Amino acid sequence: MSAQTDSLPPALPAEHLEDNDADRLRIVPVRRTGQWTAAAAVLIALGLALNSVIRNEAFQWDVVGDYFTTTAVLRGLWLTLWLTALVMALGFALGTLLAVLRLSVNRVLQAVGWGYVWLFRSTPILVQLLFWFNIGALYPEILGVRTVNLLGPVTVAVIGLTLHEAAYAAEVVRGGILSVERGQLEAAQSLGLGPWRRLYRIVLPQAMRSIVPPAGNMLIGTLKGTSIVSIIAVQDLLYSVQLVYHRTYQVIPLLLVATLWYVVVTSLLGVGQHYVERYYARGTGDAR
Repeated sequence: MSAQTDSLPPALPAEHLEDNDADRLRIVPVRRTGQWTAAAAVLIALGLALNSVIRNEAFQWDVVGDYFTTTAVLRGLWLTLWLTALVMALGFALGTLLAVLRLSVNRVLQAVGWGYVWLFRSTPILVQLLFWFNIGALYPEILGVRTVNLLGPVTVAVIGLTLHEAAYAAEVVRGGILSVERGQLEAAQSLGLGPWRRLYRIVLPQAMRSIVPPAGNMLIGTLKGTSIVSIIAVQDLLYSVQLVYHRTYQVIPLLLVATLWYVVVTSLLGVGQHYVERYYARGTGDAR
């Protein structure tokens, strides 16, 4: 028996098997019992949590439905939307200028850009808004006009949020510009293009691929961050629902109204960001 065993040829590896032998091999799938168990546990927990939210009468979903599309809420939502759009447009315009200053070869301009970013990123946005709201204590009049009449709550909100967002936008734009290959700048310079034409014709279109993802996050963050202007009595979405629940004492359902609107708008912005990223990723193999 031992002699017969010793005379058997050695087993061949799978790559040396004949086709008919390979067909007889049985492929055993890897068992992922732990992963399926964890997934089932998570789904059960989510189902229980969702059921508790839906069936909990304290949420007063009927009140949420009644106030979801009321005039006061929609008016506050509209102010939130246009305030977000205006702040982002002005913030990125100023941020692009600051990014150019930071990348300048002039040391003074570099210092000015760096100092602005350092100052406004170091100060909480709430402190900045309260400072601008009380600017009349420092400058009672500007150009012969009383500051109280010149800077209303909405104007203060636009100024405060814009200056704050510009500091972050500057770093986003600067990072995008630095992501462009140096050879592209040298090629544009060799064609005789001036600095500004090189910036908006060559650099920025290529930098947008790196700028769009953080800019999209900034847009969503700014949308939610506008809720802080309610502290200076700007009637945005949050302040609008606060006015209602101060009158009706239905705090939870009115806060849910604001929450649901923020979820709806941020979800739509997320979808838009996805398609903008795909647009600027054309020809790179990363569009998906």
